[in-house]
Amino acid sequence: MNHSSAPHGLTPAASRRSVSGAAWAGSRTGRGVVAVVALLALLTAFLAGCGTPFPKDTDGSLDRITGGTLRVGVSENPPWTEVGDDDSVTGREVDLLTGFAREYDASVEWTPGAESELIMAMVRGDLDIVVGGLTADSPWEKEVALTRAYAQEVTPDGDTEEMVMATPLGENALLVALETYLAHTGEES
Repeated sequence: MNHSSAPHGLTPAASRRSVSGAAWAGSRTGRGVVAVVALLALLTAFLAGCGTPFPKDTDGSLDRITGGTLRVGVSENPPWTEVGDDDSVTGREVDLLTGFAREYDASVEWTPGAESELIMAMVRGDLDIVVGGLTADSPWEKEVALTRAYAQEVTPDGDTEEMVMATPLGENALLVALETYLAHTGEES
């Protein structure tokens, strides 16, 4: 077989494949893909360079909380959360969220209630965070955003549950800030 006509020592078949690839890149589809990739690169550079905070909250929760009030729904689930007869709250998650609010110079407004009622209040926009020993396999994952697991608990039957907190869907800056705080708090423990 004579390979002298193929560029750079490629076989004729390999030469045709490289020409086909070049032809694809010059085709309408290829130019469209290149244009989309270029547009995404420009958009990313623009957002990074113009000081636009990323991620963002669709409703501005983190901005409202900063120097304001963090609205937390609390469903009783000791030792994570406990609600007294006078609606006072204590527990591991209460301590964590008190520290989180302090980081943002915010006061905390606690709303005790049943988990389902609190989740619906969050969906309506009345709460920023819901706690109460929620786990990663929460049935609410379609209605709210769940943090990454920040703790694990071994149940009496020997299973391991991953503990999470809930924030409203679309409030990504709040979710990232909370996850970051929980990760740093876990490292310090």
